[in-house]
Amino acid sequence: MSTFSLASLSVPLVQAPMAGGPSTPLLAAAVTEAGGLGSLAAGYLSAESLAHDISEFRGLSSGPVAVNIFAPESHRPSAADVESYRSALRTWTDAGGISGAVPPVTGDSDDMYQEKLAVVRDRRPEVVTFTFGLPDVVTIERLHEVGVLVGATVTTVPEGAAAHANGVDLLIAQGIEAGGHRAQFDQSAPSEPISTADLVSGLSAATPLPVIAAGGIDGPESAQELLSRGADAVQLGTLFLTTDEAGTKPTHRRALVEASVSERSAETTLTRAFTGRPARALSNRFTREMDAEAVVGYPQVHFLTGGIRAAAAASDDPELLNLWSGTGVGGCRQESAASLVARFAGLRRGAANASSDQAHIGGQCEGSAR
Repeated sequence: MSTFSLASLSVPLVQAPMAGGPSTPLLAAAVTEAGGLGSLAAGYLSAESLAHDISEFRGLSSGPVAVNIFAPESHRPSAADVESYRSALRTWTDAGGISGAVPPVTGDSDDMYQEKLAVVRDRRPEVVTFTFGLPDVVTIERLHEVGVLVGATVTTVPEGAAAHANGVDLLIAQGIEAGGHRAQFDQSAPSEPISTADLVSGLSAATPLPVIAAGGIDGPESAQELLSRGADAVQLGTLFLTTDEAGTKPTHRRALVEASVSERSAETTLTRAFTGRPARALSNRFTREMDAEAVVGYPQVHFLTGGIRAAAAASDDPELLNLWSGTGVGGCRQESAASLVARFAGLRRGAANASSDQAHIGGQCEGSAR
């Protein structure tokens, strides 16, 4: 049985796990030390690198940490669709003089799913969350056996109900406003345009599980509104991208800071152009010119566009980089993680939320352990 509870956080705030570089042990530790819950992203890492990140966090903080793992995709992309998009990318880069190789299509990848499960069972972070799908019942039970709370990122009430049925302990409610990849279980489905507030309300009514609200949060006022709708905590991603401890690419970081003070540059869009999976990013040349050609194709498209994105980062070109961003980008500042958490220190939990958090997380873990 886990001894950790969301109610134990002095600030009901979770740092989103942001794969691909932004989430660092230094960032996670700074958030935890400031009273929130820091997170590490396992996505795209080797199992060995994940183990190293958890160890590094433990050397920086004695507090709790969450680790996020990509669940294997339930929908396999069409090889013909992915090859068609590769052809479109090559035509576009050749015609536009755009740098970066577009490699041959690779096979499916499960992002070392089983190996990473073995790491978290061994290293025992306080919380393990999943995105892009659900772990099976046995996987959840094995995590419970070693005292780990299990969370699932969901985008609809039915997904939340399925997660509850499988035995997870908490839900991360990802509204349509959230930046980065949509966590929807079926990558081929249209993204449901459900706001974070409505999703929190729906999940709170449909399941007894604690809910962490994610998406569209630009400051304490919008966060407090989500707590009033039934959330037990809020999760911030975009705002942490511009903190000192984040490993965000300089081009991306600067684009977010500029967007925070410019209405035009703050325009975001949902696109499959970068990875084949719906994701929210700042609009740029890549999204404008390639979105119409985009296909369902994660993770293959992620690797197809990797060379273009790497070249864009190296040449400091924001027009060809995946500038992940939620609609709350107006709240971005160049500041320390502790300073950002301090901005939310006045958040007030509802009494019902705090009591249900302790009952449902502790109770479910204990029941599963038996």
